This record gives sequence, structure tokens and C-alpha cells, in this order.
Amino acid sequence: MGILRKLFRATPIPTTDGAFSPSPLAIKLGTSTTTDYDGGAYTKPYVGPKNRVLMICTEERNMTMANGKKFSTGNHPVEMGLPMLHLMNAGFEIDIVTPTGAPVAIEQWAMPADDADVKRLYRDHADIFANPGSLADFVANKMDDGAPYAAVFIPGGHGAMLGLPDNKDVGKVLHWAQERDMFTLALCHGPAALLAAKTEKGFLYNGYKMTVFPDSVDKQTPMIGYLPGPMPWWVGEKLTALGVQIINTKADASCHVDRRLITGASPKAANAFGRLASETLLK
Repeated sequence: MGILRKLFRATPIPTTDGAFSPSPLAIKLGTSTTTDYDGGAYTKPYVGPKNRVLMICTEERNMTMANGKKFSTGNHPVEMGLPMLHLMNAGFEIDIVTPTGAPVAIEQWAMPADDADVKRLYRDHADIFANPGSLADFVANKMDDGAPYAAVFIPGGHGAMLGLPDNKDVGKVLHWAQERDMFTLALCHGPAALLAAKTEKGFLYNGYKMTVFPDSVDKQTPMIGYLPGPMPWWVGEKLTALGVQIINTKADASCHVDRRLITGASPKAANAFGRLASETLLK
């Protein structure tokens, strides 16, 4: 198996901090140097008091797999970038936070190197990603009835599984958003963070339909060296156990709106998700 992995370049790549990023084969099969971003044109961008979106990002880099090896992850640059471009072009301002205000962890190995729009976005927001706001501070001081927010956005990347699903502040924001008829947006592995909305009274999204990155695909990716071992837990399995109906079976471009929750299935859905989210907010 080791010889075959080397032959097909399917061996995960060691990082300087003792983790592993995806193999050359996995990068070739699972990422792209460009995106399908459609330009984000909107005839009537939003003008009004609820003109902000709170984007909750992960600040954790390494995921410990079931075999003890660490996967170098973070937020996926396309799953975060394309929805950001759409939302901003639709007239919304994005406030970026991590749990403690530590820098946003980004999967740099998935950056689309030939996509000028995405590269410009990350260049323009480099200082903000390095110095985001603190979610803890937001919950303590800014989460009130008069806050000018239309939505909460949780971008994907396996990093959304780190720290966010059991973060009490994430849970408080999700409940706050629903109580005030705000939208919640979650893409790919982003719905993992929705697990924070479970309390002794039940799960906030019990009975909801969602599109989520399939567990079945996560179980296959170690074979091509995308992950350095089996996942420590499965997003779909956890959500399903709490009463969620996952309606996609493939890591495709499918998106879904259920009440005020908008979800998307994978990086392939990033553009469609961004447009659906923006158009829904504009309505």
C-alpha cells in the first residue's frame, strides 16, 4: 500500500507543526486553481439598517484523527470567499470573529491560485483575518436587540468541526439569531457548528432539512491521502441523531433553504450558496 501511495502521490504531506496537509493527488482531485464565481452582480444591493453579517470562523488549525495523526485544516478559502464576495456585492458588511479573537485558520493549500477575485478578497482582508473580533466579546457586549445584523454565516472547511460545535457562545448566537428572525448560513462542514445549539431543552434545528458534506465522502478521502486517517467523528451522523434530515448524498452543488437556515453541500456549492444566501437576504 505504501508503494502504491508513493506511486500515485497519495501520501499526505507533513507540515512544519507536525500535522499533515492533503497529498498531491488529493489536491489535484479535490481542489481547483479557479472557481465558478459568477461575478456577484446584484441590481439592487441592500440599503437599510440590518446591513451586517456576523461570520464565525475557526481559530484552530489541527484536527486529531482517529489514528492520532493530525490534519492541517481551517476554513476552506472558497467556501468562505465566494459567499463573502456575494454578500458584500449584495450590500452587506461582514464582521469576522473567532471564538477568542485569535487569527482565522485558513486552508491555504485549497486557495485557488488563478482566481483573481478570490485572491484579491484575501489580500484585501489579510489584516482582518489576522486580527478578527472576539465572539466572546460579541456575546458579552454586542448581542442585543438593536444589533444591525441580517444573518450569521459559518463557512466550511473541516476546521468548522474544531472548537465551534461545543462552544457555548456559538450556541448563544444561533439561538439569538433565530429569536430575532435572522438567517443562519452554513456551508459544507459548517453545519457542524450548529451542534452548539443543543441545550437541555433540545436541539434548535430538530426537524430541519439540510445539505451537508456527506460522511460517506469523508470516509473515502483517506484512500487518496486527503485526510491522514479516519475522522474522529462524523458531522452527518451527529446531526441526524439530533433529528436533522440530510437531503444530499453527494458532495455536489446542492443548497437548501429551510425556514431561516440556508445550507450548502460542498465547495462545489460555494457560488450557488453565496448567491442563494444573498438573494434570500435581499428579499
